[in-house]
Amino acid sequence: MKIILRAVSGLAALSVVAAGVLFLYPRPADTTEARVFAADGSTLDYCKLPTLDGRGLNADDIPKAYTPHCSWTRWPMPILANCTEPLAPGVVDLRGLWRGVTDAGTTHIERIEQCGNRTVVTSAGIIHDFITDGTLTNGARDVHPNCMNVWAAIEWQDGVMNFRPFGLPMVLVSRDLQGEQLVWTYPSLGEVRMQRICRIPTN
Repeated sequence: MKIILRAVSGLAALSVVAAGVLFLYPRPADTTEARVFAADGSTLDYCKLPTLDGRGLNADDIPKAYTPHCSWTRWPMPILANCTEPLAPGVVDLRGLWRGVTDAGTTHIERIEQCGNRTVVTSAGIIHDFITDGTLTNGARDVHPNCMNVWAAIEWQDGVMNFRPFGLPMVLVSRDLQGEQLVWTYPSLGEVRMQRICRIPTN
């Protein structure tokens, strides 16, 4: 019985620690440029993609962006708008605006920006800005819309962008370009297929 009680107490303590890390652990200093929220990003044509010819800024020249508080309420302007650094070797071009077309994700819309080895995914009130080098240090360090902390290491493996929570071996989220569709795999939704669109729907 004592062993069982100790085990239960240990699990309870771990749960408290986990909850503290997920919801109470301090977030990094916000380095998002003011211009990102100075205008409405929903008015843009996302079929007009930047030319990555190396004539403008590099990925490292642009400060990392973060979700304001726990969610944004108006579509932010593109974070990497002035970046023209060519995509790094092994990086698949996922740039553009995507909308879910399968039953589980018909309301899902996400914007993907890329240059160099950097990617920014903006969707559902959040901004995930990260380097796809497989390290937790340069990965996504932000929040979910419910204010839960997000830490994930992201890397390309055989053309698939894989997200590993807390740098663990398991892949929790992935994005895979299959023909003209982007396949987004997410725990609560399963496999969501998306197609490119040019503008954010008004509804």
